[in-house]
Amino acid sequence: ADRSRVFFVDGTHTGNAVRPFDPSTDMRTLKETIEQIGSVRLIVIDPVSTAVSGDSHKNTEVRRGLQPLVDLATTINAALLGITHLSKGGQGSDPAQRVIGSIAFTAVARVVLVAARVKSSDGADKRILARSKSNIGPDNGGFEYHLAQVEALPGIDASRIEWGQAVEGSARDLLTDPAAGDDGTDHAAAVSLLEAELTADCWTAAKHATKSLKEAGFSQKQVWSASKKIKVVRKKGGMDGGWYWRLSGGSDPALPGEDSKSPEGSED
Repeated sequence: ADRSRVFFVDGTHTGNAVRPFDPSTDMRTLKETIEQIGSVRLIVIDPVSTAVSGDSHKNTEVRRGLQPLVDLATTINAALLGITHLSKGGQGSDPAQRVIGSIAFTAVARVVLVAARVKSSDGADKRILARSKSNIGPDNGGFEYHLAQVEALPGIDASRIEWGQAVEGSARDLLTDPAAGDDGTDHAAAVSLLEAELTADCWTAAKHATKSLKEAGFSQKQVWSASKKIKVVRKKGGMDGGWYWRLSGGSDPALPGEDSKSPEGSED
């Protein structure tokens, strides 16, 4: 890339201080800077949630935050690209519904492209860029690609995208992992997170053991499926009378605040 044609917004100068860029108040300054640069054709917001000064999970606030950027791009005849991530929970569902934050992020966009790494039917990893939504053309299909390591300049190694064959189908079908469970759960990811929180020789409060999974977007049903897959042992009691989890095997330690064993139970 010609880096002399790439500009980064690091913040807004206020006197001798620099504060974070705020789309709700700094759009005029941004427009003036763009006019000074001239011929700007692409504006990238990464992550796009930074364009929202309010709650990024509320539709009205997201639309209010994005509209000034949409108006700016329209005025200068530039493309506006927002980058975000998908929640891990809900694997197998519509990717547009898995965008972190309000659904307004995808509702406002004319085109939504989803990039993800999935497993093919033979178990090999592959990467796919698929159309999840398009108001100006086809809204399905995509391309396979992979990241190749190359020597960009003498002594400088870097990655680049090498495109593969075109693929047909909806983004939901293309990005569904064949190894996922019947409920759409990516068991490998959920199990990995849960195993990292538990041991066989120590009880962990269920609310703490499942916190990382819920933060990653897994539903209660998906968390429960992952716990059954690795045969989590459950017991109720302890100082707070709540549920505690541990991995199977190992010793049978006392619950926090208890000196003796109590019968294991089944959590509802």
